[in-house]
Amino acid sequence: MTFQPNRNTIALAGVCLASLLFGLEISSVPVILPKLEAMLGANFRDLQWIMNAYTIACTTVLMATGTLADRFGRKRVMVTTTVAFGLASLLCGLAPTAPLLIIARFLQGLAGGAMLTCSVAVLSHQFQDGIERGRAFVAWSVVTGIGLGFGPAIGGLIVALSSWQWVFLIHVPLAVLALVFIGAGVTESRNHNAQKLDWAGILTLSLAVFGFSYLITQGAELGFGVRIGGTIAAASFFVAFLVAERISPYPMFDFSVFRIRQFSGAIVGAIGMNFSYWPFIIYLPIYYSGVLGYDSTTTGLLLLVYTLPFMVMPPIAERLRARYQARIAIPLGLLTLGIGFIAMWVGSGLEKANWLTMLPGTLIAGIGIGLTNSPTTNTTTGSVSPDRAGMASGIDISARLITLAINIAVLGLLLTQGIVSHLRNTFGEALDPRELRSLAEKIAGGNLDGLTQFSPKLSTLDPSGAIVHAALVNGFSWVMLYSGIGVLALSAIGFLIFGPKRAASEETGLGSVQCAAEACS
Repeated sequence: MTFQPNRNTIALAGVCLASLLFGLEISSVPVILPKLEAMLGANFRDLQWIMNAYTIACTTVLMATGTLADRFGRKRVMVTTTVAFGLASLLCGLAPTAPLLIIARFLQGLAGGAMLTCSVAVLSHQFQDGIERGRAFVAWSVVTGIGLGFGPAIGGLIVALSSWQWVFLIHVPLAVLALVFIGAGVTESRNHNAQKLDWAGILTLSLAVFGFSYLITQGAELGFGVRIGGTIAAASFFVAFLVAERISPYPMFDFSVFRIRQFSGAIVGAIGMNFSYWPFIIYLPIYYSGVLGYDSTTTGLLLLVYTLPFMVMPPIAERLRARYQARIAIPLGLLTLGIGFIAMWVGSGLEKANWLTMLPGTLIAGIGIGLTNSPTTNTTTGSVSPDRAGMASGIDISARLITLAINIAVLGLLLTQGIVSHLRNTFGEALDPRELRSLAEKIAGGNLDGLTQFSPKLSTLDPSGAIVHAALVNGFSWVMLYSGIGVLALSAIGFLIFGPKRAASEETGLGSVQCAAEACS
């Protein structure tokens, strides 16, 4: 007797494979950033934009995709976005320069964010039975977690066996395979009463996020007047977004949900995870390769310690939430995450720092993200009425992605400033400010070879390279300390927002483990 998978099983396979691609694209690319610096001549800012273009693009399409899927058909939009993701991945793999790769990454982010959001809508309609739907979302979450958890090791392995291009090109055949399953299994569905798109909200929020990210990333090379003007423009777009949401008949965000303590406390959890953990995964490979000198394969394996707890901790996290409520579970997760970063800060500052001195901190941080993620996802959707769960989930994912985009830029700024500070204290006036910053950005990329060609003065100022190495260590010290203190503060803020037990007990129930935030956290 042969196994005959039913249509729902085939649909689940296609949706899970599409979400696997999204997860891999988040966590596998940071491992190859040092390689991109060497092969494409990318500078440190280019590396930041290679990651942030994807994140900002995801934010842009997040809230629009659900409406488009409802109006034009969930299967049709899922197929379209998966095709677009495969084509964008092809463009990424063929990009000959860093600017073209950044453009391709933006297109990939548009497709990826839409594909991920649509996958939730497809599963919600495909599985009508509550028990089957729960199982489907558990399987989807596990597969997405596999993409996030094993992405660093897979990216490092691909670079070791082939080239950096295949980190992107591998998605093309996988996207084709996902399309086969989606086409065969997904049932077309649409909502004839779908709301109109909130174009004003989409555009103003996207411009505000891009503006702040650009100012943080590029601000050092902009004139004072341009920085002031850019800040005013970005702030104006954000204010315009708030106004647009107040007056729109079909707003993306209903801000009245923030009056619910459970929801607001959970959003602090979403912000805390992307304040530190996920933006730092972009820079941690640079630390392992540039500071500790490990190759891409070893770096990918070491990153597994950072990401694997994200996969194994959710059952424990949910038991904690069930027993002690979200008011304890989420702040506890953020507290653990903050302790992990402080432990990394201590371990990286030791005289003979190596992977073993970093191991406790990365492991504790991974446990912290695992304890925080699932309770946050379920609390945001479970603390509101069922008819508002989709909107609550959208706010949750948006909060994560916006925080991620901003803090990718902030951590890069801190890394560069920490390097500048050490070099200035050591070299004094030997390097002028512009030369000092250019050198710091070159060092921040992690490739310390050939720096004397970039800055000939180093051959006399630092012939052994010890000062440059110490400067990079100092930069990472700033990043880890900022991340640790920031998350610890957010843990306390979240605990205060949740309030006492009697207020927290107003929680309306469990939301299903369905949220696309599982993959964007």
